[in-house]
Amino acid sequence: MAEFTAEQIAQRAFDLDLLNERQLQEIWGDFGRRNVPADEFVQFVLRRELLTNFQLDRLLKGERSGYFYGDYKVLYMVAGGSFARVYRAAHKETGVVRALKVLRKRYSDDPSQREHFVREGQVGLTLRHANIVPIYEVYSKGRTHFLVMEFVEGRNLREFLKVRKKLEPTEATRMMIDIGSGLRYAFEHGVFHRDLKLTNILMSSKGQAKLVDFGLAGTDTNVADESLGETINARTIDYAGLERATGVRKDDQRSDIYFLGVIYYHMLMGKSPLFETRDRIQRLSKSRFIDVVPIQQADPGVPKIVAAIVSQAMQLDPDKRYQTPGQMLVDLNVAAERLAAGDTHAADEQVAASRWEADRERMASALAADSERRGLMIVESNGKMQDVFREEFKKAGYRVLVISDPRRAMERFQDDKKPADVIVFSTGQIGEPALTTFQEFATGEQTSSVPAILLLAPEHRSWSKQVEASLAPHRIVLQMPIKLSQLLEAMSKMLAPK
Repeated sequence: MAEFTAEQIAQRAFDLDLLNERQLQEIWGDFGRRNVPADEFVQFVLRRELLTNFQLDRLLKGERSGYFYGDYKVLYMVAGGSFARVYRAAHKETGVVRALKVLRKRYSDDPSQREHFVREGQVGLTLRHANIVPIYEVYSKGRTHFLVMEFVEGRNLREFLKVRKKLEPTEATRMMIDIGSGLRYAFEHGVFHRDLKLTNILMSSKGQAKLVDFGLAGTDTNVADESLGETINARTIDYAGLERATGVRKDDQRSDIYFLGVIYYHMLMGKSPLFETRDRIQRLSKSRFIDVVPIQQADPGVPKIVAAIVSQAMQLDPDKRYQTPGQMLVDLNVAAERLAAGDTHAADEQVAASRWEADRERMASALAADSERRGLMIVESNGKMQDVFREEFKKAGYRVLVISDPRRAMERFQDDKKPADVIVFSTGQIGEPALTTFQEFATGEQTSSVPAILLLAPEHRSWSKQVEASLAPHRIVLQMPIKLSQLLEAMSKMLAPK
């Protein structure tokens, strides 16, 4: 760094809009002079988080671009692939952190690859589910193409398993329920994944599994099988190999089910059931799928109820597989119940067959009913009140989601397409943040049509005048104390078909 002075580094950062004049004045003010060693300057701006190592490295190399994409400032690179790079970035005005997936320059001039990338983004824009990483924006102009996505704090499933090696059946099954739930939602919206693998499943810091890279599916249907190994999109080769081995048409939706089974197997065994290789021709080989060792043969200790699900998902004959993620999700939920109870009998054991079918029917009905029930989000920070709301509204037939932080409630409606059909803000212990978020709800693009109720605690009754401009037939204020029956009646009116 000897070739640069602190002032030269500062000037470059200013010219690139990485530091503004006010920040520079504060930096020099803290030092008390400008002729400071460059190393001290660098350590200072890093410590204060005014610049990142990524930005400084590029700046010192003389790079003039790559610091901003649209309204976002790049903080650092998260992952780099042959097709695209993923960055952590912050919105220039709001500071909101997002992930940016940027198409590499080498593909920007290729119409097919550019279209492929934009299609991924457009598909992602339509999906809003807790187990799918949402895409918020697709940018495609000139030679710059990027997607704005949720930034998931955590790691992908491959990295997760490198540390954990393999998972206990209970934990693996819970994760599969997350993955299957996201995939079921996508299937119900006419979207198939076509690239299910460990690196396309992100594990949040809270242990929630989320699917990424929807819409990358599908090799060109005009490409001959023998040339698949030479195509740029290596991500679809595993699917092409499976479909060639099983004699089904390209883009068979049941291929996603097979690779759900592969992921489940890998989590339980600590290794893939498929021979892993980078060689594309070998990945197309039929023997790679035919020579899979059944999971109970590989490890007889795997609970039979779990092994049965893996085996059905990975049937070579697609007609013998689960036909939809929803079918597999039913069995996963039954297995989770049985594992929790210490009962691991398999579905094909005669003594348990009738009870298994009964459990399946019960779970299928429960999952269907749950998806049909109205969703209610309660924003309340008082623990006792949370319990009361949760129990009483469940009895009334609602799916209940309780959140303590109004800002988090707002974020949920931005992250998910529709996390709830109606929302209730209680000012009780939360106070003014509940009021202001209710007002924001009235003007938000994704929230203005959502029925909302502001419950004012007795000490906050005067606030009703402040929200008059935000009120509408589907957005009301109620005063506490209030009877549950009155609250239910108000919600019923708001949710009634018009």
